[in-house]
Amino acid sequence: MLFNSLTFVVYFAVLLAAYYAMRGWTARKALLLVGSYAFYAAWNPPFVILLWISTAIDWFAAGRMHTEERKGRRVALLCVSLAANLGLLGFFKYGGFMLENFQNLVGFYGMTFEAAKPDIILPVGISFYTFQTMSYTLDVYLKRSAPSRSFLDFALYVTFFPQLVAGPIVRATDFIPQCAKPQNATREMFSWGLFLMTLGLFQKVVLADAMLSGAAETVFNWDRGPLATLDAWLGVLAFSGQIFFDFAGYSTCAIGAAMCFGFSLPDNFRCPYAAVGFSDFWRRWHISLSTWLRDYLYIPLGGNRKGKVRTDVNLMITMLLGGLWHGASWTFVAWGGLHGAYLGIERALQRRFGGAAWIRTLGGQIALGLVTYLLVNVTWVFFRADSFSSAKLLLLSMFGIIRDGAQVLPTLDIVKVIVVITGLVVTHWIHRSIPVERAAERLPAWAHGIVWGAMLVLLTLTQGSDNAFIYFQF
Repeated sequence: MLFNSLTFVVYFAVLLAAYYAMRGWTARKALLLVGSYAFYAAWNPPFVILLWISTAIDWFAAGRMHTEERKGRRVALLCVSLAANLGLLGFFKYGGFMLENFQNLVGFYGMTFEAAKPDIILPVGISFYTFQTMSYTLDVYLKRSAPSRSFLDFALYVTFFPQLVAGPIVRATDFIPQCAKPQNATREMFSWGLFLMTLGLFQKVVLADAMLSGAAETVFNWDRGPLATLDAWLGVLAFSGQIFFDFAGYSTCAIGAAMCFGFSLPDNFRCPYAAVGFSDFWRRWHISLSTWLRDYLYIPLGGNRKGKVRTDVNLMITMLLGGLWHGASWTFVAWGGLHGAYLGIERALQRRFGGAAWIRTLGGQIALGLVTYLLVNVTWVFFRADSFSSAKLLLLSMFGIIRDGAQVLPTLDIVKVIVVITGLVVTHWIHRSIPVERAAERLPAWAHGIVWGAMLVLLTLTQGSDNAFIYFQF
């Protein structure tokens, strides 16, 4: 079920009305749980079983770990949880990828291994809810938190529909305490929640799909040789905007939908294209994933506590696995590896030039921000390209190494990309230190109403195609 569909509008209205019609808090939570299962089952009903398996195993493992004093038993219980979660994720998401690479490996050594290509369907959102439930058992094992006393609360935490399939990745310590008492949206919360849902849909339907997807698909699907430098850059810029508006749009919808029920979800984006440096970028982009990788991978590896070389190695491992989390392809690993290299180089440059006065000036910040944005766009080539050969050809076209490339973008798409991307970058710089909520509060009521009304009109006029959100495939 897509946020940008009439089916979801009806589902959301019915569930919201039923939620506030009920008086008992336990009944309300049970309604949300059943409604969340229905939301997920709308894609493929049998995959709800995977949610049940993950929920049951992690509930049992965390509960036993909390009461178990023997370290060996606690480690064994943690291994059961990790094996179940990573096993399901590995089979459904990486089964075909591992088989293909095994065949290539044995072929390299002159052996032949033929196997039927597995017909595995990727359960939507499995990467997100797997990381979410893993954080729960890891926190209990590390004694950062106690397990939930209520199975209903824990099950709702795992399956809460607004963020179930594409995040934000919520920590149990943030969500489960909200289940302890009835959640009711105030008039202000409800209004703000509906506004955020409208804003998220506007980002997805109008900006990502209607304005930018055409140019991005034309450039990345071009398979008849090199492209003109301008077209290549505009296609990559279009994708950088498309993936932001698509993913940030989903997160904004999720936060708004949760708010309408009285729940609070964490921010997932904070003006990432105004980042100054790559560590700053990852503090602003997909925040729930970057903090997960930091807390459960980078820091346990040693973080920055074991010297410069070990820190760079830890950063690279974290980003390589972060790239692989996004998809079963070596291009995603390359995308993560580039970010790992960027972070390592940034640390070296900070040690050498970090004290320079010009860096702290407005001009210095803008210059470094533009360099960051340029290099982030280079990484998006590997994220979006179907293969290394197509990524290589596109990069050669972007930097003018191959000349006389084809001009494939119509004038209208060129204008759309320039206008939207310019507006995106400028807006991010204006609001890089000001949350959207605070900026909206500064608007008078009439201006807020005009902005909201304009987005609704454009959503109505835009002939959407019910395109799935990009991050559903991860």
